[in-house]
Amino acid sequence: MSNDVAVRSVDRAVAILDLLAQGGWRTGAEVARELRVHRSTALRLLGTLERHAIVERDPRTARYRLGRRLAQLASVATGEFDLRHIARPVCEHLAVAAGETATLDVLIGDVIVPIEQATASTSVMSVNWLGGRYPVHCTASGKAIAAFAPEAVRERLLAQPLDRVTPNTITDRAELESQLTVARRDGVAHTHEELEVGLDAVAAPVFGSDGVVVAALDVSGPSHRVRAGGRPDLDRLTVEGAADLSRRLGYRGRRAET
Repeated sequence: MSNDVAVRSVDRAVAILDLLAQGGWRTGAEVARELRVHRSTALRLLGTLERHAIVERDPRTARYRLGRRLAQLASVATGEFDLRHIARPVCEHLAVAAGETATLDVLIGDVIVPIEQATASTSVMSVNWLGGRYPVHCTASGKAIAAFAPEAVRERLLAQPLDRVTPNTITDRAELESQLTVARRDGVAHTHEELEVGLDAVAAPVFGSDGVVVAALDVSGPSHRVRAGGRPDLDRLTVEGAADLSRRLGYRGRRAET
């Protein structure tokens, strides 16, 4: 399939979704008429969308409407947008207070994905982390989320390959488990040049209204400034920021059982 044909197919698929979003069930013939395409073309597109549960077909009437997966995708996008919107002022305040880069990171599948970021104007290190995908075991946010996640999630994450990213990356499961135990005790996790040489980070868990960890608030910067002991206030600032965000999300101080 050429690029032009592929783009045209996507355009038509979106047009079908817009049409079905107007409400009611539509037959393939009605969709074809509205899109001004041959009926076989409309049915082919509808069939593809049906296989992915983007639309659903009533076998009795051969009519189509929007499918359940579209609602699921919409809820994910809406939830992430709401979390980012609520987290933005918290990240900005933390970045200014710490003088470093603050990010809000979530667990998607088995990787850490930053979805919000703020950088202090005084920071000499400016890295755009947004949209990247990073291993759990060598990120402070990954450790914070794994430490406070339900046991089944933590076990799944610990079972992933602990690949070496830098000379300081933790690749031994027992050592990583020990760090997670310390993180649960202290309420904060650290990395020391484990994702990138010269970069340290500290992160604290963010909880939703149900007490389940939903994200982590992370502060990162040059190792000589962020390393534990050199900036003891970073732990406090990060924990306070995560607690503030958790309260904004409806958390009232009782974690779900892990």
